[in-house]
Amino acid sequence: MFDKYIHQVAIFFNSDTGYVLLFIIIISLTFFIARLFKRIFKRNIMNAVLNSNDPTNYLFFQHIITASIYIAGFSAAMYMIPSLRTLSASLLAGAGIFAVAIGFASQKAFSNIISGLFIVIFKPFRIHDKLTIGTDVSGVVEDITLRHTIVRSYENKRFVIPNSLISEQTLVNSDITDTQIRKFLFYKVDYQTNLTTAITLIKELAENHPLAMDVRKPAEIEKGEEKVPVNVTEWGDYALIIRAAIWANDSADAFTIQCDLNESVKAKFDEVGIKIPTGIKLK
Repeated sequence: MFDKYIHQVAIFFNSDTGYVLLFIIIISLTFFIARLFKRIFKRNIMNAVLNSNDPTNYLFFQHIITASIYIAGFSAAMYMIPSLRTLSASLLAGAGIFAVAIGFASQKAFSNIISGLFIVIFKPFRIHDKLTIGTDVSGVVEDITLRHTIVRSYENKRFVIPNSLISEQTLVNSDITDTQIRKFLFYKVDYQTNLTTAITLIKELAENHPLAMDVRKPAEIEKGEEKVPVNVTEWGDYALIIRAAIWANDSADAFTIQCDLNESVKAKFDEVGIKIPTGIKLK
């Protein structure tokens, strides 16, 4: 009885209706397995990965496995239908022009995949790194997929950049080896300003900022090197340019220091009567 049932099932799946049903079942299983893998990966691995210093390899590995599941599933579904199997064989055997067209169409896709692999292997940037790409794109790397890299701007916009394109760009990576950054802040003062007073005020405010770092070594401290060097760097057309060089833990802290000091230096200048030039050139 059981053998007869098995024989009927086999006959059904060898019919056109059975092939279509089998195709649908395999496609459905493919999507189910892919989603199940993503859920398991997210539950068991992702939380630990995202808190690590470099989750790039793990996330790229997830994209590779997911893509492999879809490719294997769709290939198996196509193979299960004899007519499609025969059509595929005939296309491969006789459609040279079609194959060439597919090859050209696939060049960009393969280029992006290879570029993505090179990015993961050689690590010109990683997930969470702060990048500046050209003059238009700045932000934090959010994901690196098989096809593209996603950069989240500081305005919370997403730039989706093909891997092959970003690999050809000159990048500014603030976190590639060391997150610490030296920030130069420039202040313009009138030529009649008492420079000793202006430099002292800027130095005190900068050195006392809670985010300003002291990167001096003991020997450098003994030599009297300053935590925040402040110097007059230029005689402008209508102003003297004073530069303060401040170390911060990362670019975000450096930006905060810049904003705070711009405000506090202006307040101090107003308090002691130091004038900030209005832009009128001296004759």
